[in-house]
Amino acid sequence: MATVDSFQFLYREVSRSCSPYFETLALVGALYTARRVLLLLRDCCALLRVHFLPRVIPSKKLSQRFGDWAVVYGAAEPVARAYAEELARHGISIIFVTKDHTSVRDTAASLSQSYGVETVVILADFSLDPAASKSIEEAMRGKDIGFLVNCVESSSSAPQSLIDMPEQALLEFVRKNVAVATLMTRLVLPGMLERGRGAVVNISSGACSRPLPGRVTLTASTGYLDHFSRALHLEYGGKGIFVQSLIPFQGWFVPKPEVYARHAVSTLGVSNRTTGYWPHTLQYGLIRCIPEWIWVLGSRVLISSS
Repeated sequence: MATVDSFQFLYREVSRSCSPYFETLALVGALYTARRVLLLLRDCCALLRVHFLPRVIPSKKLSQRFGDWAVVYGAAEPVARAYAEELARHGISIIFVTKDHTSVRDTAASLSQSYGVETVVILADFSLDPAASKSIEEAMRGKDIGFLVNCVESSSSAPQSLIDMPEQALLEFVRKNVAVATLMTRLVLPGMLERGRGAVVNISSGACSRPLPGRVTLTASTGYLDHFSRALHLEYGGKGIFVQSLIPFQGWFVPKPEVYARHAVSTLGVSNRTTGYWPHTLQYGLIRCIPEWIWVLGSRVLISSS
């Protein structure tokens, strides 16, 4: 009995002495929980503002907000081709810039026939012709260019380490996704600044959000395009130019390119950096919660087992 009383007395004394610490810890826990709740509410509001409200609230026509023509580079990629079609559906005429006309010739003809817009295909191989920009400037002359769409070339091949990539293939990949996209922006921006309006849309990939083993060049080039877009927005956002970084994800919840493009175009003028598709935004939010070391370890396991 004396032992029980002694324990109860000791417990009361310890509790009394540690009470300030318990209260402090409880306050810290409450503040942390409140912060997480506020962040969750902020993300939910952003999800509604970016992905749902623009689709239900009517707005001005894209041609009135930005311009009548779009320059599209990288239309060999399905998502860029679908984005161009969505712009054409809104009455925007398209200038395709490509090094191989067979990849977009049928698309250009189809858009003209289906939506009654003008389409132009410009052959420009920057790796062979240093003066390739001249033909693009000539095609843009006298046109109200309101859009520039750059799309990264996603590597569909199996994961490959950097040292295993052929030198020529590596240089070509970097040239397409970094150098040419930057040069295209430099070509189109002066006209937009002169008119005081326009939209530059850089479509990269969710690969820029986390490093991927075997995808060094893709992760780096998409990261460049993402940060390039954010820097452009900082520099030209106050001059009437809307710059957007689109980061579509692969793997889960991958829609048809046409569905993705429809959602992505609705975010024009709303968000400067977005996945373009609300399930991808949920996916991105989940990825951000995973520590990078766990992400890299999991990626290595998946690659080694495939």
